[in-house]
Amino acid sequence: MQIRNLRFLFDVPRYWHPAGRAVTIYTNNLSIFFPAGERFFIASVKAHERFVTDAGLKEDVRGFCGQEAIHRREHEAYNRMLAAQGYPVAELERGVERILALVTRVLPKRWQLAATVALEHFTASMGHGLLADARILAGAHPEMAALWRWHAIEENEHKAVAFDVFRAAGGTRFERSFIMLGATIIFWLKVIEQQWRMMHADGIAWDLAEWKQLARFLFVTPGPMRELFSLYLPYFRRDFHPWDFDNRALVARAAAATWEAA
Repeated sequence: MQIRNLRFLFDVPRYWHPAGRAVTIYTNNLSIFFPAGERFFIASVKAHERFVTDAGLKEDVRGFCGQEAIHRREHEAYNRMLAAQGYPVAELERGVERILALVTRVLPKRWQLAATVALEHFTASMGHGLLADARILAGAHPEMAALWRWHAIEENEHKAVAFDVFRAAGGTRFERSFIMLGATIIFWLKVIEQQWRMMHADGIAWDLAEWKQLARFLFVTPGPMRELFSLYLPYFRRDFHPWDFDNRALVARAAAATWEAA
């Protein structure tokens, strides 16, 4: 698991995705979650390091934390670009931080790790869809396409680390399933709220054509939400493990076809 210290140049057009304004905003919207989210993920995994006795998993934890720290840094830069464009980034980030602060305050440590496991399953599944279907980023600005492919590759490389630490710490199927249900509701409600507010900042929140285009992109063509749903349901199986869905070959091909080939 490589820790790739990449830096991206966020000097790109406001609407950098050819599918239009709402689709660009949706992709930007996801970046809002990462600075606070990555800090939470690292902290929740590190809080359970004492349960990790396997040397391989210890090394994976190191790789996980390194990759996530660089993701956080690059998404902080990404979000500064969005703030400069006039989006209410600081307020939206505070909303994410408040949710995670509440989770940290009221949930047991292992349930906090279960939340990380759940959200890591989302990021890996969404990343898999992006890598598997070239249409999702077809025609996008090269810098932004490279950032999202890099993030997708690494989310899949480390997709089982938090899960394996959770299992080593004695985590149960009930805990991870219960927390996943809560995380699903909270995450997608927050996505919808942020989408509305960012589209409002652009004056298109009431533009039905923009919402229709976004829905078509997400659910019809290329339809990444359909792939996400197919990967979501197996999470609730008793014997689930993230590598049951083995996409290592896809991830390796994606890495070789982008910056590792240079």
